[in-house]
Amino acid sequence: MTLFPDMVRTVLSESIIGRAVAAGYLEINVYNIRDYSDDKRHRVDDTPCGGGKGMLMAAPPIYNCFSAVTSDRCEGEDIHVVYMSPRGQVLNDETAHRLASHDRLVILCGHYEGVDQRIIDEIVDEEISVGDYVLTGGEIPACILCDCVGRLCDGVLSDAVCHEAESFEDDLLEYPQYTRPVEFMGRKVPEVLLSGHHANIDAWRLEQSEKLTAERRPDLYAKYARRKAEREAAEAARKKRRKAKKDGG
Repeated sequence: MTLFPDMVRTVLSESIIGRAVAAGYLEINVYNIRDYSDDKRHRVDDTPCGGGKGMLMAAPPIYNCFSAVTSDRCEGEDIHVVYMSPRGQVLNDETAHRLASHDRLVILCGHYEGVDQRIIDEIVDEEISVGDYVLTGGEIPACILCDCVGRLCDGVLSDAVCHEAESFEDDLLEYPQYTRPVEFMGRKVPEVLLSGHHANIDAWRLEQSEKLTAERRPDLYAKYARRKAEREAAEAARKKRRKAKKDGG
């Protein structure tokens, strides 16, 4: 739901997301909030009550648009409404996976100085930000959210490994990648990647991911290290139980 539908359509009709829509793996519908204004000039904004700079998007056109969007709601269908807002929780991989589990997402793009709080209270389930900065509107953040969530849906990527081994999965940044030629401007592809020894390659990639994450995102590395320690402790406990059972038998 946006005031600038062409802006959203242009972005989401390209590349992997565009191909997924064409192939039927995703359905993305873009609604112009102006079309749902009762004002003869299709106005959707007004001045803030109590004074203040700029204009606010009014509640009625947004609610009318939302009603039209959800008019075909099936019984039991899980519809989740997101408002793209700089005051929302910052989008991360965990949130993307959670949002991908819903039957349908409805995304509200704000503009001007934002939207009437009453529409947020009435229809919005959560507010999401794409970073600690302010943009001119919610359209670009909405496209980011669609791309981030859409690629997790079945059939969008050719192989689940395409997203399971990328940055932020398991709280690690992705390892360095290389392709041919083997040498470029004096820089060579690491020998281990040319060895054909898959166990050594996997170990090298994990080591590089751990190193990069520790250097660049210590917050993520702390989560990774904690979960790794928990997994190792659980595995040690399982081995101890198996040994005790074997000795007892």
